Amino acid sequence: MDTEAIYKALANPIRRQILQCLKEPERYIADEECGTDFSRGVCAGQMEKIAPISQSTMSNHLSVLQQAGLIEVTKYGQWSYFSRNEALIQKFLQHLQHAL
Repeated sequence: MDTEAIYKALANPIRRQILQCLKEPERYIADEECGTDFSRGVCAGQMEKIAPISQSTMSNHLSVLQQAGLIEVTKYGQWSYFSRNEALIQKFLQHLQHAL
């Protein structure tokens, strides 16, 4: 676990918003828009609806979160689906409880 990468990723409010959306996608995105029940995660095309930013900026934020290990991407055919890495998030939260 790269705690410095996680701190960096969480320092940005848009990235925290992305993680919140991935935690409760049904609050932010209609499942019929994504063509799934979110069991695979949130499709890439719907990630842009989370914040009023360009596609390239959203891709950059997703990349930072993925490099920190906070999200995972799964490909199904031509589609990419994003989901939270709950195991790593819980490990990081435990680290915070002991470190602070």
